[in-house]
Amino acid sequence: MGFFDLFNEEEETQKEIRKERREDDRREDVEFAQESAHLDLREEELDIDKYRVETGDVTLHKDIVEEEKAVNVPVSHDQVVIEQRAVDHEPTDEPITEEETIHIPVTAEKIDVDKHTVVTGEISAHKRSVQETEQVRDVLHKEVAEVEEHGDTDIIRED
Repeated sequence: MGFFDLFNEEEETQKEIRKERREDDRREDVEFAQESAHLDLREEELDIDKYRVETGDVTLHKDIVEEEKAVNVPVSHDQVVIEQRAVDHEPTDEPITEEETIHIPVTAEKIDVDKHTVVTGEISAHKRSVQETEQVRDVLHKEVAEVEEHGDTDIIRED
């Protein structure tokens, strides 16, 4: 038995006690007064209780999506340009020797791709209470005094 069950049980007990009092009051209302008398006038009022119920939920999660990205990276490489031109038979002191070799290294840039992770944003959620107004309608009963005159009476009404 939870807290609300105890609360509801106590409320039902209070309603039964009020009902018994009303029945006792009705039996005592019939009286014949000599000098003065009075009636208690009663009216109903609304007893409004509020409670919370779960109406839904929100779940946050993240998915992983793939995106192909093309990036243009400028790279360079060496070209060897061979130029040959004619020379006007100029005399030289250099004798013709055995073979002569010149070595020219040729280079090029290569691309090495790696990946790393960065934080680009965040998502958060929080609840807030929003106040609204709902209209409640019900029929309430109220006792009102009614004075009946019989015969020759002199009544003075004071409110």
